[in-house]
This record gives sequence, C-alpha cells and structure tokens, in this order.
Amino acid sequence: MKKNMGILDRVLRIILAIVFITLFYANVISGVFAIILLAFAAIFILTSFVSFCPLYYPFKISTRKFMNK
Repeated sequence: MKKNMGILDRVLRIILAIVFITLFYANVISGVFAIILLAFAAIFILTSFVSFCPLYYPFKISTRKFMNK
C-alpha cells in the first residue's frame, strides 16, 4: 500500500471528521444522515492515519509531494 495523501489532505479530512462528530454530539444532526456522516468521519480518520485513500488508487491520484534532493 503506497501512500497517496499529502499533509494538507490528511489535516482537512481530520478537521472535517471532527466537525461531523461535533455536529452529532451537539444534536444538530440525527437519524440516518448522522449515521452516514459518522461513517464518513471514521473513514476520514482511518485514511488520514494510514496516508492512503483507496479511491485515489484506481485513478492514480496523489496529493503527496515528493522532494527531490
């Protein structure tokens, strides 16, 4: 599994996951919509920690910058 997520991508996903979780605990969202957003939050956190997005792989997308020295 080759890393394909850059720092900015990872940070934005974690921030978005925190927003979804906060909305749930503040009772702003509920029901099926809340469950779907919490599932996305879990996926965002998981993919951020492993630096790999399975949806990027088939399209050969990478937000990771490589430094050539």
